[in-house]
Amino acid sequence: MSKSRRHYKRSLARKLGLTVLVLSAIVFVVVTGTFFLQSRYLIRQEAINKASCALNATAMHITRQLNTVATATESNYWLITTHLRPDSLLDYSRRVLLMNANVDGCSISMEPYHYPKHGRYFSAYSVRIGDSIASEIEAPYEYFEKSWYKMPKAKGKACWVDPFYDHVDGSISAEKAIVSYCKPILNTSGTIIGVLSCDLALNTLIGITHDMKPYPNAYFTLVGKDGRFLMHPDQTKMAKQTLFSGRDTDKHQDIIKLGHEMIAGKTGSMRIRSHGVPSIVCYQPIADTDWSLALVCSEADVLKGYNQMAYLILPMLILGLFVITLLSNLIVNGTIRPITELVEQSKRIAQGEYHLHIEHTRRADAIGKLQNSFATMQESLEKNTNSILQMIDETKLRNKELHRARLLAEEGARQKTAFIQNMTHQIRTPLNIIMGFSQVLNDNYGQLPKEEVDSINSMIRHNSGHLTRMMLMLYDSSDTGISEELSLQHDDVVAFNDMARECIDFTRLHFPDIHITWETELPDDLTTRTNHLYMMRSLRELLYNAAKYSDGRNISLRMVRTADTVRMIIQDTGPGIPESYYPMLFTSFTKVNDLTEGLGLGLPLTKQHVVRLGGTLTFDTSYHDGCRFIIEFPL
Repeated sequence: MSKSRRHYKRSLARKLGLTVLVLSAIVFVVVTGTFFLQSRYLIRQEAINKASCALNATAMHITRQLNTVATATESNYWLITTHLRPDSLLDYSRRVLLMNANVDGCSISMEPYHYPKHGRYFSAYSVRIGDSIASEIEAPYEYFEKSWYKMPKAKGKACWVDPFYDHVDGSISAEKAIVSYCKPILNTSGTIIGVLSCDLALNTLIGITHDMKPYPNAYFTLVGKDGRFLMHPDQTKMAKQTLFSGRDTDKHQDIIKLGHEMIAGKTGSMRIRSHGVPSIVCYQPIADTDWSLALVCSEADVLKGYNQMAYLILPMLILGLFVITLLSNLIVNGTIRPITELVEQSKRIAQGEYHLHIEHTRRADAIGKLQNSFATMQESLEKNTNSILQMIDETKLRNKELHRARLLAEEGARQKTAFIQNMTHQIRTPLNIIMGFSQVLNDNYGQLPKEEVDSINSMIRHNSGHLTRMMLMLYDSSDTGISEELSLQHDDVVAFNDMARECIDFTRLHFPDIHITWETELPDDLTTRTNHLYMMRSLRELLYNAAKYSDGRNISLRMVRTADTVRMIIQDTGPGIPESYYPMLFTSFTKVNDLTEGLGLGLPLTKQHVVRLGGTLTFDTSYHDGCRFIIEFPL
């Protein structure tokens, strides 16, 4: 190998090595950064899902606890209202606590002077103290002004009352706070005469939330309908502060937004800064109350595993540099690979692979010139071989077209034979019926009862009409019929309602036992200028099919008016049309069942008539109780 060639290889190697190193470094940085960002996102999403599950489970536990108290109230309400004697109410309030371990207190408080003997106040109250229950008729005080008494009276129904501290003034103590389910007591006339309330210690709900925390520093908070804290780790805020207390509209937009979301009873999650600490909050309402429960999780807890991942950065950097070095070495060693590839490609071309593609290159070095020379040679070979292959493909295409034409001809002959056989059968059957009944009438006319004669005449008339209908279809589908239809004038003034009555009468003539429901929103004087014959044939054919192929019990015609059209809806119940026949529904000579009457021309000809009258005919595929066809004619 010459000295200049060796220098060329060394310079090319340096250029490729530098390029590979730069590109690899960029890719390494991008991949590593993307990995860290994606990991942070996935960890945060997993934390949100975990917090949402914990929040939902806690809300379910709280709801279950509340439902237990509400059920105890509702189940004892009937007993209390049945025996509203003052000497029994204290026993009833005690009985509620004895029968329901989750209820911490029960009071039955009556309206002023309900019991004149006891004066203005009467309130029977029982409370759970440790393992015992204390009961008393409460000393007189204005319990009428308490929220647990006023709220159910104002609402007129049972409700949960926000936590309150009935007998405590000054600082708030969670152990003494209670939530009450209060239900108004009604007399027989529906007048409120008192309130039954059952209490649940707020400490019970706090215990539930304490056990359900998904992270060590996470905490639950419960707010009322006005955003007031009903439950919070900082007990000094409970019942005194709201989510909006002391919030700056510019600095605390996230917390203010959270407050509005919770007050509105919505469910969701968002990121906030709680006491300057980035946090994730999930929130949802508590069923059957005005309260909303939130779970606050510090991102420091959530991303603890992510932060530990930083210790892996150094090994990853070392590994990345090793991989970059390895790739650079591989790329440098592959600088002369194009020559090897050209050799292999020339061998394959020599073996007959003329479509093998060799790309042109913009490289100005010897390898680039060599590659371009091979590419030009391959293009010339491919051009000549393509000409030959094109001729072969054209010959194959002609053969396929001839084969397709032969198959179409065979199919046309088969369809013609099948149509002739079907037509012969369809015509022969009514003819035989007419001839047979005619012979019966000719031989026994004087001996037959009038009812039987009338029945025979009806059968002859029905089959004659069937024959006439088939002859009209054959004529309409012929070239002469089509030319005649195209040449007809559309100058008839047709009243829509009169035309509908005419088609219904025609159908009833052939099917006297079938009831057809007709509903119209059109005035009798609404008309259009069209061809009366083909418009009547279109509607008449659809009614005839509905009477013939449905169950015959629910056939209806409804006519409505749109902005610029009249819509006719023909609907029936019955077996309907299988979905596999939808694409061929309006194709001539197509029948769902070859054993049924008809030539398979009714719907195609009806569509043809409607379209040539300027209208549309559609089959409603959303209706599955039978068939529904919709005709629209322009006004």
